[in-house]
Amino acid sequence: MRTHSGERLYKYEMCGYACNHNGTLKRHMRLHTGERPYKCEVCVQAFTQSSTLKKHTSIHTGERPYKCDMCDYACSQKGSLKRHMR
Repeated sequence: MRTHSGERLYKYEMCGYACNHNGTLKRHMRLHTGERPYKCEVCVQAFTQSSTLKKHTSIHTGERPYKCDMCDYACSQKGSLKRHMR
């Protein structure tokens, strides 16, 4: 309901950022603190979000789940496939 009402209960006084979920605020605070809790097991890279780490791991695995229907092109990120299709 908070998403639709626009109510923003969680505020970060340092920069004025406000959001409607505690987890979103914690993720935002990492931008200020520099905390990077999601670490790659293969290399030294670390990330603020688990989703970014997941995308990164495709570099090491070589996984390319996004495939073009019209040619042999395949990539690891959905956005890259969208660009290719355009």
